[in-house]
Amino acid sequence: MLPLLRRWVLFCFVASLAIITAFRYCNTLTWHTRPLTASDLQHPGLLQARVRWKDIPQRFPVETYIPLPTGSPAAIPRIQHKFEPETDARKSARQIRLNTVRKSFVHSWEGYKQHAWLQDEVTPLSGTYNNGFGGWGATLVDTLDTLWIMGLKKEFVVAVAALKKINFSSTTLDTVNVFETTIRYLGGFLSAYDISGGKYPALLEKAVELGEMLYVAFDTPNRMPVTRWDWKNAALRGPQEADSHALVAEIGSLSLEFTRLSQLSGDHKYYDAVQRISDVFEDQQNKTKIPGIWPVMLNAREGDFTRDRTFTFGGMADSLYEYLPKQHLLLGGRTDQNRRMYDGALAAAKQHIFYRPMNLNNKQILLAGTTQRNSADNIRLDPEGQHLACFTGGMVALAARVFDRPEDMETARQLVDGCIWAYESMPTGIMPESFHTVACTDHRDCEWDEMAWFKGVAEKQQHVLSGPKLAWEDVAQKYIKEMSLAPGFTDIGDRRYILRPEAIESLFILYRITGDTTLQDSAWKMFQAIDTHTKTDIAHAALDDVTNKHTSQADSMESFWTAETLKYFYLIFSEPDVVSLDEYVFNTEAHPLLRPKV
Repeated sequence: MLPLLRRWVLFCFVASLAIITAFRYCNTLTWHTRPLTASDLQHPGLLQARVRWKDIPQRFPVETYIPLPTGSPAAIPRIQHKFEPETDARKSARQIRLNTVRKSFVHSWEGYKQHAWLQDEVTPLSGTYNNGFGGWGATLVDTLDTLWIMGLKKEFVVAVAALKKINFSSTTLDTVNVFETTIRYLGGFLSAYDISGGKYPALLEKAVELGEMLYVAFDTPNRMPVTRWDWKNAALRGPQEADSHALVAEIGSLSLEFTRLSQLSGDHKYYDAVQRISDVFEDQQNKTKIPGIWPVMLNAREGDFTRDRTFTFGGMADSLYEYLPKQHLLLGGRTDQNRRMYDGALAAAKQHIFYRPMNLNNKQILLAGTTQRNSADNIRLDPEGQHLACFTGGMVALAARVFDRPEDMETARQLVDGCIWAYESMPTGIMPESFHTVACTDHRDCEWDEMAWFKGVAEKQQHVLSGPKLAWEDVAQKYIKEMSLAPGFTDIGDRRYILRPEAIESLFILYRITGDTTLQDSAWKMFQAIDTHTKTDIAHAALDDVTNKHTSQADSMESFWTAETLKYFYLIFSEPDVVSLDEYVFNTEAHPLLRPKV
């Protein structure tokens, strides 16, 4: 009897276990197929399951989608320069540079693999990791196309295989930055799919999975997206509304990725989502405080862009303008909307944003500053320079080709040269995050004037003086010495370098358009300076102070270092047909997306 009893107990135990397992499995299936409820938050295990975002019902559904434009692509002018065969000496020097950049990339990639695999970012000093972008492997996804472009195909295959471990239904973050998630992750998946010739379907599957999630952020009464998205509560509880205070770049820089997702998936809802945004931007363009350009902040909830008085091509606005000619390219020139908006924006920028900084060698250079319209309706330029704004030269050069505006090529070159000047002016050879200069009152006539520089420094620094009032010459010389100011600079507000790509991005684009090899030489100087100061035993690190040759490093390596900065350095030394601008268009995270073929 005893063996029979044991068998009966064992049978009951196994049966109970099977029932419990089946119940949990069915619960998970229910989670996949039914709308989310508040009670689901009480089941952490279920939250780890893969939510089918497309099954979440829209509270403000779109009745009719705006379809992708149809018809044959327009005949867009050739973008890239017709390169002549290079000499053996030039080719040898270029290949040495190319291989050096590749080695730096491999060093950073290996550091990420060893210390932060499947996490967002490696910490290059302490050897741990940061998860500021959802914990979904930002560096891994952001770097996929770079691996392919640099010929690291085995690494690419391993990285693609790891994507199945990324779960977009779970994150430690309370809010998701829709813009950053779009440009880094969605752009990363789509680009890796395009650049590898569509041979890895898992990449498009991941893009669609993420696209379904992000699309829920557009479920608002006016279909404008929530940019800093409380995704759990938005999916589980009552209706959501767009932000009443949103950054213009975060609303206006989603078009490339969502358009390409529609093109590849055949689902028009993604293009519809961003085209509705473009229509609002066009409607508001000439209603702002400076008609033609959009302010830093906008009211997305009401679709009102008329209140803010600050305008810039730098941080918080930059990629909005960048995407105008690029969206035109991705749509094959089938509509004229982006051309119209770009023409209006550039005209206003030339009048109010671009300025010539006074400089020691009287170079014909330009920077993109910040402009405000005060309550008295006076427009005032703040002669600021930002590393983020260095994309502008490349944008103007690209648009000059795309929209057949050859007269803008000089403006593009002067904007690129302005950023090269800022790099060369620093003791480390690296441009800071932001700074101020003396703005020339006349672009055509601006000779170096040391007294004007002194006066500019004194005016900028006067507010921090204490004690007896000093003559402005004395004030200037005091602060020039204390702050290590190079000639022409009146202040360096943010001395960091956080591995940004914008300057080399513009050098790359202008080089591919003009074929000017001096741009390669400038890029090489920039790379050597950056590599020397940022390299660590683990990877590469941001810098605290580019005005100090012995600057300390920061324990940070953002994913754009391997996604953008090193990619652009690599491409400027590659053969011109490697990721040709006549075949691809880059998103703001340097992810190349295939253009429609004529």
